[in-house]
Amino acid sequence: MSDKSVETLAARIARILTDRIVSGDIAPGTRLRQDHIAAEFGASHVPVREAFLELKIQGLAEGLPHRGFRVTDFDLAELREVAEMRSSLESLALRHAAPNMTQAILLEAEEVTRRGDTADNVRDWEAANRHFHRLILSPCRMPRLLRTIDGLHIASARFLFAAWRRDWETRTDHDHRSVIEALRKGQTELACATLARHVGWIGKRKSAAKSADIIETYEILA
Repeated sequence: MSDKSVETLAARIARILTDRIVSGDIAPGTRLRQDHIAAEFGASHVPVREAFLELKIQGLAEGLPHRGFRVTDFDLAELREVAEMRSSLESLALRHAAPNMTQAILLEAEEVTRRGDTADNVRDWEAANRHFHRLILSPCRMPRLLRTIDGLHIASARFLFAAWRRDWETRTDHDHRSVIEALRKGQTELACATLARHVGWIGKRKSAAKSADIIETYEILA
């Protein structure tokens, strides 16, 4: 097996495990067993180990002394940190992206927003939401910044899935439309300020379930 094929398999394993962790299919605190995952993917321990290290870089797994890896927990302190970082970094990326924005990108962003508005589950909504943010930020042409933002989106998705997996509420994303309109009019600072507020908001909501407690959670319009 060539180095290239090992890297490709490691990336595939990391991608699939990331999806399972983010969606909550693999719960926080779960040990990641090399032998079980190697058997599932028909792989040696080398690409599995590389995949675990990638999960560690993303903050989704942590090493245990002499015991392999486990899925990390997450809490409100991390939630606040992620929200503040996204607020600062995404507005920075959008400020640099705005001069390179095209009507084609804005039209696609509108279509993706409509797709999110009609999503009937959090997984489809999160995919549309992430697509929207990538569309409007990618023209910044700052790959290191974009990679950092991608990592923050993964962290955000964990909170979203944890809070909304069982009681999804469809809603219209007015902030996305406001950002698009500001960009179309050349109002870059307004677009950046709207985006910064949009992704940085943390509040309290009550679950749709009866008699549920009000909980602090990540704003669904992020």
